[in-house]
Amino acid sequence: MTAHRDGDDLLSAGLGRDALLNPIAPAMSDAAHPTAAELRRRTLYANWRGIADLYGTVTAIPNMPGREFHAYAQLPGAKQPHRVLAQIPDAFDATKRCLIVTASSGSRGVYGAIGSVSYYGLPRGCAVVHTDKGTGTGFFDVAVGEGVQADGTRAARGADLEFDPGTLAVAGETRVAIKHAHSSDNPEADWGRHVLQAARFGLHALNDAFPAQAPFTAANTRIIAFGLSNGGGAVLRAGELDAEGLLDGVVAAAPNIGVSGSQHLFELSIEAALYQPCALLALPDAPIFLPEAAHQAVASARCASLRAAGWIEGDTPAAQAESGLAKLRANGWRDQSLHLAGLQTGFDLWRAVAALYAQSYARATPDAPVCGYTFAQRDAMGPPRLATAAERALWWSDASGIAPTAGVGLVDGLATAVADPSWSGLICLHALLDGDDAIAQQVRASIAATRASAQTRVPTVIVHGDHDSIIPVEFSSRPYLAAARTNAAQIALWEVANAQHFDAFVALPKLVGMRPLLPQAYAAMDALIAHLDGGAMPSDRKIAP
Repeated sequence: MTAHRDGDDLLSAGLGRDALLNPIAPAMSDAAHPTAAELRRRTLYANWRGIADLYGTVTAIPNMPGREFHAYAQLPGAKQPHRVLAQIPDAFDATKRCLIVTASSGSRGVYGAIGSVSYYGLPRGCAVVHTDKGTGTGFFDVAVGEGVQADGTRAARGADLEFDPGTLAVAGETRVAIKHAHSSDNPEADWGRHVLQAARFGLHALNDAFPAQAPFTAANTRIIAFGLSNGGGAVLRAGELDAEGLLDGVVAAAPNIGVSGSQHLFELSIEAALYQPCALLALPDAPIFLPEAAHQAVASARCASLRAAGWIEGDTPAAQAESGLAKLRANGWRDQSLHLAGLQTGFDLWRAVAALYAQSYARATPDAPVCGYTFAQRDAMGPPRLATAAERALWWSDASGIAPTAGVGLVDGLATAVADPSWSGLICLHALLDGDDAIAQQVRASIAATRASAQTRVPTVIVHGDHDSIIPVEFSSRPYLAAARTNAAQIALWEVANAQHFDAFVALPKLVGMRPLLPQAYAAMDALIAHLDGGAMPSDRKIAP
C-alpha cells in the first residue's frame, strides 16, 4: 500500500491539467535510476496524454488524495501474472459503497484507464480497481536479462518481476520482449477473468483500507465494470463470465469485441494494413497524415503490390485505388470508418497491431518470432541496437505496450529494399488466416478462444462512435448487440455521430469536426446507475452531433 497526498494524488500525482498539457514530460533526478515516485508521476502523465481530450473535455482535474494497493494476480494455468491496482480515495463514500473495476485500453499498463475511468469514478467517491489484463509495459530486455518490478523500477532476472519470458541472450542480442506479445498465455482469451479477479482484489483492498467497516462484499458494495477499447471488450467478457454475481452492470466504450460470424480485429488489421494505403488515393476527402510525396509513393507502391498479386484490378494507381476501396466496402467497411484511415496508415498502426497480436496468438517466445517480427530499441528507422540504462528506465512509464513506443521499434525481418518493403511481412501474416502449418492453426485457435458469447448476465450499455476507424462499430458493437439480443440480454447501444476512437486524437488539426466519446460514456454510466437505483433500463440511442 502507498499513500498519495500532499502534492501526490491519485489522479495526476499532483501534476494537474496544466502540467499534463506541457509537451515536456516530468524529469527524472537520475535518468538511469529514476525513483518509483518519479516513474509513477511520469506514467500518469503519459497515460493521460494518450487517452484523454485534455484540450476540451477535461477542463480541470481535481486533487484526489488517497491510497493505492498494488499486487500481481495470476489465473490458474497462466505463465505470467497480470497487475492489479486498487485506488481508494480518502473521500470514499462508505454510505454508498461503490467499486468500479476496469481494464487498461489498448496494450497499456495498469494505469492505462487513469484518464478515463479513474477520472469518472474517484471524484464520485468510488474506489477504482484496475488490471493491465496481461498486457502492459513491463518490457524485458533480453540482452541484459532485466525486467520491471512492481513499483516500475528495473531489476535483473531473479527479482520479483512483472514479466520474464525466460529467453536467454545470444551473441549480438538486441531483442526486447513485450508482455502482450510474448507471455505465451494468449491473455486476450482471459481478459474477462482478469477483470473479475481484479474486482475480487478491489473488495480485498477495501477490507484492508477500512477494517472497521469490513467485510466489503458483492452483496453490500455496488460493483460496475467500465472500460474503453480493449478494456471495453474485457468488461463485456467479464459480464458474460460473472456466474458468481460480482458485477451489477457494465459500460463498454468503443469495445474490441467479436462474436461468431463477425470479422475479428486481427483479420481487420491485416486487411486494413494491406488495402488501406492504396485505397486512400480514392478517398480525396480523407485527411492524410504523411507528407504528400511520401503518401503518394507509399500508396502507389502498395497498389502495385496488390495488383501484381491479383487482388485488385486496374492499370493505373487511381484505378487500382478504386478497386481496393471497392473491396474494403464489399467486405463491410463503411465510409465513416474509412474516413480516418489515413490516421492509422500514417502511424503504421495496422501493421504494428497485426505483428504484435500474431506473436500473442501464436504463443510465441522472443526467440521464435512469427513472420520475422521482433522488437528492439531503434533510432527512427535505424537498425536495432542495445538500449541504454536511461532508455530502459523509461519503458515502463512512457510506453503504450505496443511498438513502436518509447524508443522500442518494430523490426520487420522479412523487409527488403523494394518500393513496398512491408509487403512480405504482411503477406506472411495474411497466410496465418487460412494456412495449414502448426503456427497458423495455433493462431486461429487462439482467435477462437477470444470470441465473445454475448450472453451477458448484467445490465449493459455500449457506447461507440460511428467514425471509429480502429474498432469499427460495424464489426464489433453492432454484431455483439444483435447476438446479445437473441440471448435476451439487458443491453443498449449508444452510437455517437462524428466520434472516433481515442479522445486524445480530437485535438489534432486534421480531425476538426470529430467529437470526444468519453462524455457520452460517462452519461451512460450515469444512466446505468440510475437504472440500478430503480429507474428504467437505458435504451438504444443515436446521438447526433
